[in-house]
Amino acid sequence: MLAPKFLPVVLKQVVRQRARSLLTIAGVTVAMFLFSAVQAMQAGVQAATEQNAADTTLVVYRKDRYCPFASRLPESYLQQIARLPGVASVVPIKIVVSNCRTSLDVVTFRGVPEEQFVAMYGSHVQVRAGSLADWRRRSDAALIGEKLAARRGLKVGDRFNAAGITTYVAGIIHSDEPQHDNVAYVHLPFLQFAAGSRAGGIVTQFNVRVTAPDRLEPVAKAIDELFRADQEPTATSPEKAFIARAASDVIEIVGFMRWLGWGCLAAVLALVANAIVLSVQDRIREHAVLQTLGFRGGLIARLIVIEGLVLSLIGGAAGTAIALAVLLWGRFALSVDGLSIGVAADPRIFVTGLGIAAALGVLAGLVPAWQAGRREIVACFRAV
Repeated sequence: MLAPKFLPVVLKQVVRQRARSLLTIAGVTVAMFLFSAVQAMQAGVQAATEQNAADTTLVVYRKDRYCPFASRLPESYLQQIARLPGVASVVPIKIVVSNCRTSLDVVTFRGVPEEQFVAMYGSHVQVRAGSLADWRRRSDAALIGEKLAARRGLKVGDRFNAAGITTYVAGIIHSDEPQHDNVAYVHLPFLQFAAGSRAGGIVTQFNVRVTAPDRLEPVAKAIDELFRADQEPTATSPEKAFIARAASDVIEIVGFMRWLGWGCLAAVLALVANAIVLSVQDRIREHAVLQTLGFRGGLIARLIVIEGLVLSLIGGAAGTAIALAVLLWGRFALSVDGLSIGVAADPRIFVTGLGIAAALGVLAGLVPAWQAGRREIVACFRAV
């Protein structure tokens, strides 16, 4: 450990080589910004796709279809699905998206029957502005997810147009689930009519809630078997497995970005180590003077390690703080096929970034500190 009275010595060494220190801190800031952004994307993918023991929702989709434009199922399937053993509730959903490709700014409309929306999703969403009663009162009303509203600058009472559909913003909702926070919920008949299916009766998918998690697989098999010989056969899977399959390309890209994250950490280590090595080389004679004043080799080594820690912590704090601020401000979400994968702006990213930066700063200073601590006084004077 290093006594607090020696910290001014460390800070003075950092400030003396101002240009070198600033460049090192700037490099660490950029690297930690990229690393934190990658970590946020990975956390979002994990939250959206990893199933847990409490999951009880199935998604019934048209077999061999992926984009919402192509999945067309008769709404009459609802009664048949609801009668199956193990089914607690069924919600028919019509989905219309402004863009079926992967994007950071896709508008997704979800048409649902109002009573079933309240029954199935009422406990998962909070109305932050406006009211649910206003949404139920107007046929063209929409409940806009908080992130979508912030991204598009929408507030209660606005008229909202996207994908050729114009709605009235009746409420702004918040949810911890990305699928609620990045969509606009409208009435099913309104969306069926607005999307061109004037006769109604056609939906994109059914969300089925089962009575217990262990009923997911049996109910999924029963649904697909029920409609196997129909004109519109189905493919049923747990909700998070469905998201993982639909967003497989995005997940692969994010998985590859892990290597970018490791590269950023390697850059931090190299930058700080280079700065410390150069700093130690410039101060060999000063270390000899310190030794004559009674500074032991171990103390000099600790001073060098703390110098690397300070440089790394300043850059790490700046990089992770900027990344967190950008994520909180941007409220980004990757959307594909009407599904959303949120980029998690979690404050724990800041803590993780600081911890990693600190560890790398200490690691970068170990070798030059060991060399400086073992160097004899006479060797120090001869080295210059």
